[in-house]
Amino acid sequence: MSQYVIVSYGPDREYEVTVPDADAANLTKEQARAWLAKEFETLECSPSNPMGKILVLDMILNVAKYGGEDHFKLISEWARQFAAATLVALGRPVITVDIGNYTIR
Repeated sequence: MSQYVIVSYGPDREYEVTVPDADAANLTKEQARAWLAKEFETLECSPSNPMGKILVLDMILNVAKYGGEDHFKLISEWARQFAAATLVALGRPVITVDIGNYTIR
């Protein structure tokens, strides 16, 4: 059974990235969070919390936003890594990352 992440940049701009269970199983929660943190830093994302504390939800939303829609349009290797890290970090089989509304469901 596969898991998936939907990344939405607005109406008619939703991209579904499927992650086979084996790919998610090969990633620990710590590795997933480390990947997201590394990308957050590499992409020079801005923390939404003025105190500087970065929550995993903020990392996911910002990495998707700053990483760019093109990765998800093409379902690039980066998009697959993002999806696997997101699924493992949150421990859920289906996740929607809504960039426009800055929410995760």
